[in-house]
Amino acid sequence: MIINILYAAAVVGILGILIGVFLGIASEKFKVEVDEKELLIREVLPGNNCGGCGYAGCDALAKAIADGQAPVGACPVGGVPVAEQIGEIMGVSAGAMDKKIAFVKCKGTCDKTKTKYKYYGAQDCRMASAAPGGTEKSCAYGCMGYGTCVRACEFDAIHVVDGVAVVDKEKCVACGKCVTACPSNLIDLVPYRSRHLVQCNSHDKGREVKAKCEVGCIACTLCIKQCEFDAIHMDNNVAVIDYEKCTNCGKCAEKCPVKVIV
Repeated sequence: MIINILYAAAVVGILGILIGVFLGIASEKFKVEVDEKELLIREVLPGNNCGGCGYAGCDALAKAIADGQAPVGACPVGGVPVAEQIGEIMGVSAGAMDKKIAFVKCKGTCDKTKTKYKYYGAQDCRMASAAPGGTEKSCAYGCMGYGTCVRACEFDAIHVVDGVAVVDKEKCVACGKCVTACPSNLIDLVPYRSRHLVQCNSHDKGREVKAKCEVGCIACTLCIKQCEFDAIHMDNNVAVIDYEKCTNCGKCAEKCPVKVIV
């Protein structure tokens, strides 16, 4: 009886040793070499895995940067501090980075825009946009206010206030998830330094705009005539600012009759 137990223990022990040796050989033979820079970069990245960089997550971004396929400043969450650390790892300069934030191109709050009917459906902009007649607001280009962008934001940086989404500049990391979530293409990423922005997205003509919203761009072109730097133009009946040319002089905002440049 004892001999059988000892025999079984010996067999198990020998099998354990053989399996251990096999696994050791297999791990060496099939191991995947990981770039040391990739590991160091991954430690520096914030780990939000938000996808704002355009990659599946921080692991994918770290590999792309280490392979030279993405710039050292590709992480919007980490910003300049993280870019500088990654630059040191890669042995390159992070360069000048212009911080960006999300901006909602609509000023049509509940008291400024007219409604067509009362919407009682799901509080989701994408579902509401597919409903017959579209959003309850008269302006088909404005913010629906059902909070799809709010739920997409992982940083608590956007909220619906009086029927319009509003971005908290200090919390926004420009991950772009709200941009993707908005079915009206109403949200843009703009330079943080920009002090004058056109808060309208309507492509209707002036008379139609005024019939629907008190604060919509009426395409009067007065802002264009005031700009000395060729930084603002009309695009399909709405003023658009070229942030590369804009000096934040504010003359366009002063002249705008509907005060849609904020």
